[in-house]
Amino acid sequence: MTTFAFYGAGNMGEALISGLRNSGVSGADILVVEKRPERATEIASAYEVLIVDALTAASRADIHVVVVKPQDVAGLLGEIGSDIAPGSLMISIAAGISTAFLESQVGEGVACVRAMPNTPALLGQGMTGVSAGAKCDDDSLGKAASIMSTVGSVAIIAETDQDALTAISGSGPAYVFYLAEAMAEAGIGLGLSPELARTLVNQTLVGASAMLNSTELEPSELRSRVTSPNGTTAAAVSVFDERGTRETVIRAVAAAAQRSKELAAGS
Repeated sequence: MTTFAFYGAGNMGEALISGLRNSGVSGADILVVEKRPERATEIASAYEVLIVDALTAASRADIHVVVVKPQDVAGLLGEIGSDIAPGSLMISIAAGISTAFLESQVGEGVACVRAMPNTPALLGQGMTGVSAGAKCDDDSLGKAASIMSTVGSVAIIAETDQDALTAISGSGPAYVFYLAEAMAEAGIGLGLSPELARTLVNQTLVGASAMLNSTELEPSELRSRVTSPNGTTAAAVSVFDERGTRETVIRAVAAAAQRSKELAAGS
C-alpha cells in the first residue's frame, strides 16, 4: 500500500488531500505535517488523516508532496532530505523551485517532479503542468500526473516550459478575475445593481468557458460568430482594438513569464 506525506496543509495541500480521499485512498495512508495546531486538527477531522512530524513522514512515506511556501523549501528539505528512502517520489508545487534543486537536497534514487497547479484546483477544476527531474522515470512521472489529476487536468511538459505555463495557467485565473471586475464595474456604471452585474458577468464567463471546452473551434471563430457587423459586440471589440488590448495581454503574460524565470533563478 502506498503511503503519502504532505508537508503543509494550506488550501492547495487540502485540495490534493481531498482529491486523494475522493479517489479512494484511505486516510490512514496519508500523513500530514502541519505546524499550526488548529489547522492540523481541522485537517485530521475532515479527512481522517494522520498528523505526524516531518521526520516521521520522511521515513514512512513512499510519495512526498511538498506544499510549503517556496522560501521554506530549503529548510524543510535540509531537515528531511536524508531520511527519504531511495525509490521514493517527491512532488513539489512550490513556485520557482527547480527539480535540480530538489534533487540536490535528497539522496540518490529519489525521483523529483515539479508541478504547478492553479487555484481552480481548489474546486477540482485546476490545470497543472508537471515536469520530470533528471532522475525521474516515466513510471514516477505518471504517478505524479495521476495524483495531480485528482484536482483537475494535467499536462506533462518540459521543465523549460514551466515559466510559460505559470504565466498562462498559473496566473491566468487572476486575468479572468480582472476582466470580471471590469465588466461588473461597467454594468454598475450602466445602472445595474452590483448583485445583478456580478451574476451576469459570472454566468457569462462560465458559459463562455464551457463553449471553449466543448468545441474544437478556435477562440477567434467563436468570437466571430458572436460579432455581427456593426452590432453591439463589434462596437466593444473595436474599442478593445483601438486601445491595444490584445497587445497589452501579450505583454502582461510575457511579464509574468519573465518574473517566473527571475524567481526560479533565485532558488
